[in-house]
Amino acid sequence: MNPGKSIRMNAILNPADGRAVVVALDHGSVAGPLAGIEEPVRVFNACVDGGADALLTTRGFVKATAGLWRRSSSLILKLTGGFTMLGGAFEEEMISSAETALFFGASGAAVTVKFGHAREAAFIKQASQVADDCVRWGLPLVIEALSVTAHSKTDPAAAAQLAVRAAQEIGADLVKTAYTGDPESFHKLVEGCPAPVLILGGERKNSLKDLCTMIHQALDAGAAGVAMGRSLWQQGRTQSMVEAAVGLVHKSWSVEQALDHLEQ
Repeated sequence: MNPGKSIRMNAILNPADGRAVVVALDHGSVAGPLAGIEEPVRVFNACVDGGADALLTTRGFVKATAGLWRRSSSLILKLTGGFTMLGGAFEEEMISSAETALFFGASGAAVTVKFGHAREAAFIKQASQVADDCVRWGLPLVIEALSVTAHSKTDPAAAAQLAVRAAQEIGADLVKTAYTGDPESFHKLVEGCPAPVLILGGERKNSLKDLCTMIHQALDAGAAGVAMGRSLWQQGRTQSMVEAAVGLVHKSWSVEQALDHLEQ
């Protein structure tokens, strides 16, 4: 591995266990100031104080928090987007570059690919092209692999397994995807993907027990950690939520230990 890439990967994945707690904070570019991220500085401090290994976010968020970044938390810059909830088609376009990620001091770059979408080929092409740039610059690439199965007869778990492996084949160094719902199918997904897999949170979970259980099950099935946003910062206790995630991911906490921490 390129020495620079190795150093940057170690800034995302903790070298001690090969795992990571990544907090996704790129939602403002799509949905505006959602509850929990109205004040970038406040949520930034809560995530870093909570022990997050990396923050996955946008150029605007980085500008709003410039000067506050610490050695303990690295940056993954989001390179795709190009739509908002005011009427966009939720179709990923390349809106930044690997060079810009490096200019902003990022340890990694992130793109989203929607497999099974009508524009799947275009999404794969642009992700492949940015993967070439990341190889050239020694920059780790995170691909958020989403499988769209609304009009497909493919089993959702099988579709997720295909999407995650396809993302790695494109060039992902880390893959972010949804938990398949049970340890057996998720273990099969991880086994079929040579790159480390991080689970996303999706919509905020109403039950903290359900969230902690999902993380615990995913880790037991081979996940390398989490890359979550709303599930962590929309609970009204961001730092404690990040601390609980860190406990589960890096300290082998049980679900009960994580819940006890959140109840304190």
